[in-house]
Amino acid sequence: MNSMRLYALPIIGFMFLALLEFGFGQGMAPSPEPEGPSNDGKTIDQGIAYILLMLALAITYLFH
Repeated sequence: MNSMRLYALPIIGFMFLALLEFGFGQGMAPSPEPEGPSNDGKTIDQGIAYILLMLALAITYLFH
């Protein structure tokens, strides 16, 4: 049991040091103000396309 602690202690210590390094990362900068309209219609088109894709998938699943 004592020998297991000798092997586990450096591994656990290294893991804690690696986790500590994540705290020194780059800070979050405030995002700039959006320019122009936030919705250009592309999002709506993509949403309709996804709904039609799911509908086609469901119909295909029901007929097979």
